[in-house]
Amino acid sequence: MVKVTPYLEFDGEAQQLYDRATASTIHLTFSESAILAHLLSVPDAICDKDLLLQVGWPDRVVAATSLTQCVSTLRKKLEPFPEIQLKTVARRGYQLHVSAKSHVTMLAVNDAESIKHALIDVSLMVKVGGIMVLLALIATLWYNSDYHQVVKQAGHWRADKTLDINLGGKTSSLTLIYPNGETQLHPSMWQKHIAPETNHIDAMQDFKGFALTDGNHYSLAICPPDEQGHCMGDHLINLTATGQVPAGLNMVKFNELSEMMENRIRYNRILIPSGDADGDELVEHHYHGDIYFPVANELLVRADMSISMVYDQPLSGKFYSSACITDQDCLTTPIKYQVRGVFEQYRQHIGELEVDVFHVKVLQKDLIKPEVVSPSAMHFYREIRKHNIRDEELFYYRIYNDQGSAVWVVPLLGNLVTWTKYEKVSL
Repeated sequence: MVKVTPYLEFDGEAQQLYDRATASTIHLTFSESAILAHLLSVPDAICDKDLLLQVGWPDRVVAATSLTQCVSTLRKKLEPFPEIQLKTVARRGYQLHVSAKSHVTMLAVNDAESIKHALIDVSLMVKVGGIMVLLALIATLWYNSDYHQVVKQAGHWRADKTLDINLGGKTSSLTLIYPNGETQLHPSMWQKHIAPETNHIDAMQDFKGFALTDGNHYSLAICPPDEQGHCMGDHLINLTATGQVPAGLNMVKFNELSEMMENRIRYNRILIPSGDADGDELVEHHYHGDIYFPVANELLVRADMSISMVYDQPLSGKFYSSACITDQDCLTTPIKYQVRGVFEQYRQHIGELEVDVFHVKVLQKDLIKPEVVSPSAMHFYREIRKHNIRDEELFYYRIYNDQGSAVWVVPLLGNLVTWTKYEKVSL
């Protein structure tokens, strides 16, 4: 068996050629096989016609036209292989030349030996060029991948600082999350929005929490733990300042107002639309929190916010989020903003925090235009409307979770941190 090219073999005994690229056999006559065997034994040499007549028709006397006809039919059988050239040299004879050009595109993928020969045969420059093209392709695929987008988004945040915040008369150190390059990180940026003379909560013994700024908003997510130090999702306090002017929040009145507002009708209890829960029983992972926005000399505004997920796969599924914004006197008709999409869940680090990043591809957004918007709530309506027009992909960060609660960084009016109560609901 003679390997003519990395994918074409010649079997002199069986008088045939075998093409590995197409798994086909080409049969030869005795004379064709004998002449091809001789030409392959002396590649690129010019073989005399008389010698080839003796090779192809031993012990026989035939006319020269027999050789001409034999070479002609042999050429036709070799036509599918352009790198094999059977040349006529005028008045001298015939020459067989096998080109050394690359045949990688014609190789049978299951022929490891052929692939090895083809790769070895090419020049160093071709190999280097191929490697560079491959690396560029890999880099392009990586840059455009969803995972790279998640890594880039998570890399936007830092969590290497803490803030000492006095809330309700108690002081605790909170983990601070902030974007790269942000310098307005003094505790006063959060503390100044709580009026010191009314900063008292009778039941407040201790609390833990997180602080966040996105450069425009300054938010706190607070949970008073139980006796074992666990957050059960009760008496959560989520505050977000939307400007630099001190809000002067009266914590005594805030407790009364928040209890009153949270006892109103909630719009965000069940988020799974009818028709999605078909087939086997589904489990909805539901997170709910109330975010308050104190502004100096304005009505207290609340966002009743929910996040729900239904897993189709271990780390992906359907995603639903909704926010309903009202003010303390119900002067604002509820501003409702709902997002529906699909998510992929990734594990990332922000500083020393292990974070679950939910990359949400938005399929549907609904902003219900209110009949009346009070001056206190107008800012929120305008900001939500901007995001409703612009956002096609959203990133939610779950930075802490336990049995009954979780802390999220949510893309609402920018980015806010909120502590939520967790419920698992079978559908």
